[in-house]
Amino acid sequence: MANKKLLVFSDSHGSLSALKALFNWAKERHSPNGTIIASAFLGDGFSDLQKAAEATGFLSDWKIVCGNNDYTHHIQEAAVFDLADHRFFMCHGHRQSIYRGYHLLLSAAKNNGADVALFGHSHVPFYENIDGISLINPGSVARPRSKTGATFAVIECPEGEPVIVEFFGVDDNGVIKKINFPNS
Repeated sequence: MANKKLLVFSDSHGSLSALKALFNWAKERHSPNGTIIASAFLGDGFSDLQKAAEATGFLSDWKIVCGNNDYTHHIQEAAVFDLADHRFFMCHGHRQSIYRGYHLLLSAAKNNGADVALFGHSHVPFYENIDGISLINPGSVARPRSKTGATFAVIECPEGEPVIVEFFGVDDNGVIKKINFPNS
């Protein structure tokens, strides 16, 4: 059986076109025998998820947290879930003050027994292993703040091994391509 994969994206900020491109791409790779089996949305754009999913027919095991711009919705600010033998802590990142460093994020992940911490908010893709915890920010699928452009991530979860992170770029025409990103 193929390793389980998690689609991770954040900060769509109302861009239905970006979400539709992402969901159509993911739908092609989603299958009952295992590729992308769950999706993690890290906040800021929650109101458009259902519309884009219905428009594309993309079904997933959703993991969702709210961002600092999802204030009209009653969504949890942080969540923990298991995939394969990995435990994920996920949040948007604004409450963990990520612009001041990752100590609060690392502490929350450790306190929840997680080996992976997912966060958004900065709109900049990031991946680094710190103190045995993989910190992963998929960037923004619609409003990038880096030269990398609009991005999202797919995380492969092999049993008994560290996660494998791949980053993908989304151009203005909705074309999605794997990008070379440090440590990916």
